Amino acid sequence: MLRRPRSRSPLVALTAATCAVALGGTAVPAQADEVNQIRNGDFSSGTAPWWGTENIQLNVTDGMLCVDVPGGTVNPWDVIIGQDDIPLIEGESYAFSFTASSTVPVSIRALVQEPVEPWTTQMDERALLGPEAETYEFVFTSNVDWDDAQVAFQIGGSDEPWTFCLDDVALLGGAEPPVYEPDTGPRVRVNQVGYLPHGPKKATVVTDATSALTWELADADGNVVASGQTKPHGADSSSGLNVHTVDFSSYTTKGSDYTLTVDGETSYPFDIDESVYEELRVDALSFYYPQRSGIEILDSIAPGYGRPAGHIGVPPNQGDTDVPCAPGTCDYSLDVSGGWYDAGDHGKYVVNGGISVHQIMSIYERSQLADTAQPDKLADSTLRLPETGNGVPDVLDEARWEMEFLLKMQVPEGEPLAGMAHHKIHDEQWTGLPLLPSADPQPRYLQPPSTAATLNLAATAAQCARVFEPFDEDFAAECLAAAETAWDAAKANPNIYAPAFGEGGGPYNDNNVTDEFYWAAAELFLTTGKEEYRDAVTSSPLHTDDEEVFRDGAFDWGWTAALARLQLATIPNDLADRDRVRQSVVDAADMYLANVETSPWGLAYKPNNGVFVWGSNSAVLNNMVILAVAFDLTGDTKYRDGVLEGMDYIFGRNALNQSYVTGYGDKDSRNQHSRWYAHQLDPRLPNPPKGTLAGGPNSDSTTWDPVAQSKLTGCAPQMCYIDHIESWSTNELTINWNAPLSWIASFIADQDDAGEPGGEEPGPGDDETPPSKPGNLKASDITATSATLTWDASTDNVGVVGYKVSLVRDGDAEEVGTTAQTSYTLTGLSADQEYTVQVVAYDAAGNLSTPATVTFTTEKEDETPTPSASCAVTYQTNDWPGGFTASVTLTNTGSTPWDSWELRFTFPSGQTVSHGWSANWQQSGSDVTATSLPWNGSVPPGGSVNIGFNGTWGGSNTKPEKFTVNGAVCSIG
Repeated sequence: MLRRPRSRSPLVALTAATCAVALGGTAVPAQADEVNQIRNGDFSSGTAPWWGTENIQLNVTDGMLCVDVPGGTVNPWDVIIGQDDIPLIEGESYAFSFTASSTVPVSIRALVQEPVEPWTTQMDERALLGPEAETYEFVFTSNVDWDDAQVAFQIGGSDEPWTFCLDDVALLGGAEPPVYEPDTGPRVRVNQVGYLPHGPKKATVVTDATSALTWELADADGNVVASGQTKPHGADSSSGLNVHTVDFSSYTTKGSDYTLTVDGETSYPFDIDESVYEELRVDALSFYYPQRSGIEILDSIAPGYGRPAGHIGVPPNQGDTDVPCAPGTCDYSLDVSGGWYDAGDHGKYVVNGGISVHQIMSIYERSQLADTAQPDKLADSTLRLPETGNGVPDVLDEARWEMEFLLKMQVPEGEPLAGMAHHKIHDEQWTGLPLLPSADPQPRYLQPPSTAATLNLAATAAQCARVFEPFDEDFAAECLAAAETAWDAAKANPNIYAPAFGEGGGPYNDNNVTDEFYWAAAELFLTTGKEEYRDAVTSSPLHTDDEEVFRDGAFDWGWTAALARLQLATIPNDLADRDRVRQSVVDAADMYLANVETSPWGLAYKPNNGVFVWGSNSAVLNNMVILAVAFDLTGDTKYRDGVLEGMDYIFGRNALNQSYVTGYGDKDSRNQHSRWYAHQLDPRLPNPPKGTLAGGPNSDSTTWDPVAQSKLTGCAPQMCYIDHIESWSTNELTINWNAPLSWIASFIADQDDAGEPGGEEPGPGDDETPPSKPGNLKASDITATSATLTWDASTDNVGVVGYKVSLVRDGDAEEVGTTAQTSYTLTGLSADQEYTVQVVAYDAAGNLSTPATVTFTTEKEDETPTPSASCAVTYQTNDWPGGFTASVTLTNTGSTPWDSWELRFTFPSGQTVSHGWSANWQQSGSDVTATSLPWNGSVPPGGSVNIGFNGTWGGSNTKPEKFTVNGAVCSIG
């Protein structure tokens, strides 16, 4: 899918008519031999027919054209030297050369182009100049017949004045046609960063061999530590290459700088270590701080990336503190300062910001809910940002910076379309490269509201209310109010779509918002539990259309239905068909896992049409998010291993041998398209920060930029990438591409390796030793409908993952649940009936212990009539070793509405509430009290409210036996 089309600035060149007068001269007829198409290229006849913009004076000094270039210009095209009426022949290849110098190090732009709008280029190259005169040559093939092409040297954009000298300019036909040959390095492709000791370890070998080859794994000293045979795969359509695969998963010894040698080729080095992703978790999330708008970026926090605040109204900046609507659309202005710059430009977009901030907040939510999560790794003071030390998890501090901007984009009360969200805010025209945000002189405008943007606001603000409630109740309430207002506005205006065109910013057009309605309804339901949103979820046609939700490509900003499913599957709720929802995620993961298993690159991405889209790396990562969630839901390590193998592709196990993350691997992407991470154009500026993801291969040639058009024609999908700053269609950076990278990096960093450091124990791939039998299995607290099982922990050579609990009927074991702890409460039993239960331990490899069994008889039914209760409570937990998440639903079964409510219960086993949501939670000893918040205290007869908390437990996690609401004893569901 096209992320967004780009257009050139209309100022990329000026004709002689709009510049200094072009003096006489006659064009030389085009020929296919070495005839110079440039007149007076050595300036032996003065300056004619060269021209310059009005802010410079052309002079010939010592046989060279020299120009004093004024400082204080913003764009390269603010100062130009050029020559018109250059003939070009379609299909002819030309060598364009010149000699130049500068009094200060500077980057200039050399173009051969159309002399009028849209300024189509045949050549667009950069040259880095210095005090010593150097000769530069570029070869291109013309795809047009022109007799009036223009040669232009764009030399503006410098803060300080400098002197430019030029000589020996030539454009010669008959050149050897340029052939782009990417440097793919060794033919053995590995994850250039590293592998977990007990995870999958695979590589890909590019070779014409048809039979198996010998592979050798060597340590840092060159000692061969493992060897084996490759598996021939044959031709691969995604890369256009013939390949074999290597599986060295059985080698588990921790170490650094391993290499793999096959077919006479040795790979880039890599590590085997359980901590290889810890640093990436921090770097990928810390990417967002230097993307911030409206704040000075401090070098003390982001070394090498300090810069002035952008768009705060300091000249030449016009600022975002009082931005008017685009002409003819509305008559007010808004303060929309803050937020993240969307990509390598200066625009800010609600739909792209929506999915980005959602995934960042979801990283935090997973850290609180998933069995393998390590919340302390995302706590306060874990990232590089200024809010560190404020008692709030840093990941939420970063999310808040964007969330506050999204709230500002809501149309104010009293205005037309009040409650809707403006689609975006950006410059009137595209700005050039390089350009710091603080130096952007363009007028900026609010673009009209859209339904898609409004629903993005509703979804993310609802999620914001949930995650920020424990830390800032007022901000959480502000988010919830904005979310519900946006939802109402979107329902009232369900088909206001952003146009598919525009200037100065990407369109982000989307004419199908059924997915956004589904996602927003899900988030509002998960936060409030209100029937209105429950009904909107279950009535959505997408709620049961699994094939449409989980498409063969991937979800992204334009298709967000999968976000609803992932949230409904993982965030505690009482949706009636939640089991089906969870299964739909697992089924989708099976589809993407099949891609990993059949791809010789471990690639989770396989679009049916074979076309890799703009930003394909984010599609790869978003499919891996689904695999990771399936692991969280099931504990099945095949999904975790699919994520790990999928990450190999991102880090270099691909057709180009390219690590697509800056600062990771021997051959990493570092020239992503950006106006301020522009080292390739200006050595004084940095490359993107470590941990920045490149967009990746894009084989949709209809979306290509000029660099891609000139170098990538005919490429196989995986080969359609170039690490060049001007290739925005393959090499842009964006906030929504780093979001799934951050999510996956955090997930993998949480997967502590199963064995002890050193890798001596067998890993999941080769472990055949089952855990020991659970000991001392007992049934206690037996009632007519329930019983609590307890047992002694099993042991295992690698580690016990959990226990399966089954009822045995007629000799067959029927699984009723799994748990990571050594207790389990059976419910829904029949009175006065004998039950046999077995408990089996299992490890990461799926090995099962000998079953432990116990038989008991439930008590007889209590025949004493029980008065009907005025309330009902359901209490469900998701347990992991030492901790759990509880979801509690309160239902008013009486005939009188509740204006407020107070829930009380007592923990029977010493559990502790660590923090809760959707209520004020207090605990004294074993007694727990939860009281309503202003927004959920009113519950009509038949109505329900959903609340929850995270807690800790010691010996067991037995459920409370009694609940009261407002003093009345409740029935237990």
